[in-house]
Amino acid sequence: MAELTSVAALWWAVIISGFYHGINPGMGWPLAVSAALMERKHTAMPKALAMLALGHFVAMIAILLPFTVMIALVTWEVEIRVGAGLLVIAMGVYLLINRRHPRFLARVHPARLALWSFLAAMAHGAGLMLVPIFLGICAIGAEETGHLAAQALMGNNIMTAFGVAAVHTFAMTAAGGVIAVIIYFWLGLKFLSRTWFNLDIVWALSLVLVGCFGIYSALYGH
Repeated sequence: MAELTSVAALWWAVIISGFYHGINPGMGWPLAVSAALMERKHTAMPKALAMLALGHFVAMIAILLPFTVMIALVTWEVEIRVGAGLLVIAMGVYLLINRRHPRFLARVHPARLALWSFLAAMAHGAGLMLVPIFLGICAIGAEETGHLAAQALMGNNIMTAFGVAAVHTFAMTAAGGVIAVIIYFWLGLKFLSRTWFNLDIVWALSLVLVGCFGIYSALYGH
């Protein structure tokens, strides 16, 4: 029962992190508003959100899939999960020190929203944030050893990776879409420029927090 509760908490972490990514303007929802304003069509917004979601989903898969085929996870599960947590913490510390946004994102053509979303997720460590949570969900049971554990790792966990990426991306798109609709139809970009606050520091600190959560979960949780 306790293990099921722990896994449920990790899945909620996937959803909440998706909402958090969606709220963050750095993940692209202002581009969906801009697309609708420039084309003067309401339909341009869902199309833009879909492209942003596609890029984000591919970025999540690109980060998570390599961990699903790590046979070493069977015998070094805790160590790998701790290492992943430390990597996420290091990314957060790096972003706290280096506040500049990646310049290459500005060079991506505005019409290539999926590519921009993919690169933005990679540059900001969005995929890394999911790794400790994902590894916790995929934890191998103590009774699973040898070939059975390897098969579970490369079979079930691949599907889990797609599931985590899909649930996370859906939550992100829903949160970003709601904000984009509110800005576009009621508040306008002027309100956004006057009132929106910078989430860079909060984002970096959240990476550190998730890394610590991953380490704690590996050592004392599921």
